[in-house]
Amino acid sequence: MSLIGKKIENFVADAYQEGKFLTVNSEDFKGKWQVIVFYPADFSFVCPTELEDLQEQYDFLQSLGVDVYSCSTDTHFVHAAWHEHSEAIGKVTYPMLADPTQKISRIFDVLDEASGLSQRGSFIIDPDGVVQAVEITADGIGRDASQLVDKVRAAQYVRKNPGEVCPAKWKEDAETLTPGLDLVGKI
Repeated sequence: MSLIGKKIENFVADAYQEGKFLTVNSEDFKGKWQVIVFYPADFSFVCPTELEDLQEQYDFLQSLGVDVYSCSTDTHFVHAAWHEHSEAIGKVTYPMLADPTQKISRIFDVLDEASGLSQRGSFIIDPDGVVQAVEITADGIGRDASQLVDKVRAAQYVRKNPGEVCPAKWKEDAETLTPGLDLVGKI
C-alpha cells in the first residue's frame, strides 16, 4: 500500500549527530519539510557512498528549509562507532536515526522481514507530516542525492502553486503544466 498522501505515524528514536546522542520523534517532523533516507546497515558497502552523497547536498537541502535524517536498524551506538571509523561517514552532520526495534522501518514499509534490515528508501514529507514522494531501490542500487533535491524542489513548488504540476526532468524556474482539457492529447 502506498504511503503517498498519508500522514506519518508517531515514533520516537534515539539518534547520533556530530558526537552527541539525541532523541528524535515524529513531532519534530511537523512544520518543516523532511527527508528521511533508510539504508540497510552501518559498516557496509553502498551505504556509506549514499550517506556521503547526501551530506554533499545537506547544506543546500537546509537552505530549502528541509531537515534530513538517515535511518537504519542499527543502534545509535553503532552509528557513533561508524562515524568515528569511516572517512565517508565521518563527514555526516545530519542526524542518524537508530531503529533497532524496526518500528520506524515498519511505519515506512521498508523493513525486509527476512533480514531484519531496512531497504533503501527515500521519503519526502511535507510540513503537515504527509508523505509526498517515495523511492525504494534494491540493496545493490545506490541513490543519487541530487535527484532527491530535484524532487524536493518540485514538491515544494507544487505545494506553493496549487493547480500546477511539474513535468519530467523539471528544474527550478522551468515551465510547469496546468492540467486541463486543453492539454489532453497535446503533450
